[in-house]
Amino acid sequence: MAKFCWLVIGLMPILFGCEDMVELEKQSYVVAVGIDKTDQDGTYQFTYQIANPEAGSSLAANNADQAPSEIISIVGTDLMTTSSTANAFVTKQMVMDQTRVLIISEELARTDQFLRVIQSVARSNQIRRGVKLVISKENASQFMNNNDPALEQRPHKYYQYMLSRARETGLIPDADIHRFFQITEGDADLFLGIYATTIEDPKDVSGPEDTIVAGEIPKHGGNSTQFMGAAVFKEGIMIDVLTAEETRIANILDKTMKMDELLASYPDPVAPEYNVAVKYIQKNEPKIEINYDRVANHAAIQVIIPFEAEIIAIPSLINYSQVDSYKERLKKSIESYAEHVTRQFIKKTQEFYRAEPFYWSLYIRKFFKDIPDFEEADWNKQIYPNADITVYYQMKRMHFGKMLDDTHLNEVRD
Repeated sequence: MAKFCWLVIGLMPILFGCEDMVELEKQSYVVAVGIDKTDQDGTYQFTYQIANPEAGSSLAANNADQAPSEIISIVGTDLMTTSSTANAFVTKQMVMDQTRVLIISEELARTDQFLRVIQSVARSNQIRRGVKLVISKENASQFMNNNDPALEQRPHKYYQYMLSRARETGLIPDADIHRFFQITEGDADLFLGIYATTIEDPKDVSGPEDTIVAGEIPKHGGNSTQFMGAAVFKEGIMIDVLTAEETRIANILDKTMKMDELLASYPDPVAPEYNVAVKYIQKNEPKIEINYDRVANHAAIQVIIPFEAEIIAIPSLINYSQVDSYKERLKKSIESYAEHVTRQFIKKTQEFYRAEPFYWSLYIRKFFKDIPDFEEADWNKQIYPNADITVYYQMKRMHFGKMLDDTHLNEVRD
């Protein structure tokens, strides 16, 4: 009997975890949340995309017409109480522990109201800190209703695959809620959010393809939703939009960002009317050295970026792989172009933003005894805008894929 009592006592802590258990079929899973500004201060429009777990699965084989999700909008003051109010017309309890993205309209993100409304996200134990922060050019409700992917019916998988792939190619930053609060509360760096839109306004691209933002891709067909570029936040307010090229540079210079490889176009040094397609491979993180003069409150920053390059397309058909002088010229051209666009972007951050999105404040803190001492030196307004910054790209290896030689036009066209 005594053993049985001890067994019951030992199982009680485990059983306590089932106290608030809710059956899966009694819950509605919100995969995306949108927030828009309204005409009244302190009141916002919240849009919820509720997934249908049966759509796109074997359970829906007998009912192929099931909608993959339902999108609803409701006006309220904060995210959590509004989701509770939605249960007046939503059958099941709405839960947000499976939420993938938080979509904010650009109109709201450019006001000081954004930081006020997003605070409830930090307090809620339902929303994970890994939720991605997306800034839409249009209203979030319009963005969510216009988003209609044909090849991925499950909305949670669509956001997961789309954002992870765009992040791998460097088109967007790695922007989650945790990083937003970490950088904003640190008050020393710029935060980059994911920029997206469903409004298509294609631009003529005469140079590199990544000098545009979401909505400007010259395409035909497919889903109208585009994720490209970054929304720049300073002190919790959106101030600008970065192109895909600038976003890639920010990712490369930030050691806290995971960088592997990305595809980019560089000018052909021998035939300037063409571009060379290059797979940029970064196996080692950049080396950042900061020398700080405490008396003058001045910093000198040197950044060395080691990388490898795989040449995947040479439209000009110049024989770079076989001629050593051409190969060296291409190597120097890629390094020079990368350094040029990087220095231009850094100059823009110093003069226009007067702050940086590279998280470099982490490396100058060691020169100060405590946080008040660091804040008094004023990294944003004094040190970084006036810092002397040099950037060098060092190509460690260049290879040409499976083929060393291209087609010889003089042999094809005789």
